[in-house]
Amino acid sequence: MDLQIGDIIRFERTFTKKDVAMFTTVSKDEGDHHTEPDELGRLVVQGLLTATLPTKVGGDYNVLARTMKFEFFRPVFTGDTISCEVTIEELEKKKNNRFSIMATFTCVNQHEKEVLSGYFAGVILTD
Repeated sequence: MDLQIGDIIRFERTFTKKDVAMFTTVSKDEGDHHTEPDELGRLVVQGLLTATLPTKVGGDYNVLARTMKFEFFRPVFTGDTISCEVTIEELEKKKNNRFSIMATFTCVNQHEKEVLSGYFAGVILTD
């Protein structure tokens, strides 16, 4: 296990119209703001699509999530680049090659405006 309490994991993603279209198909979240461009030609990115940024850490570290909390502050539009910072707050070895984990996260857009924050908690299975 190469994670430690206090570790900060950073990454970013720029959302595209193709991303929104694919998520619309999968999620059936078909609000007009996700399918009809605004006056600047942008679509609003679904909140749960934006929330895939911190859940990427779960995939990277084999986390089975048990709890997730998201607080959305402002919309994300296609073309926005969102930077996500995940901080490992708790990490405890359990029996049977498991660790419990709790991490907080903050996501900001290219203008350094917070768009999303929250936390997730779960279990990491190791060999």
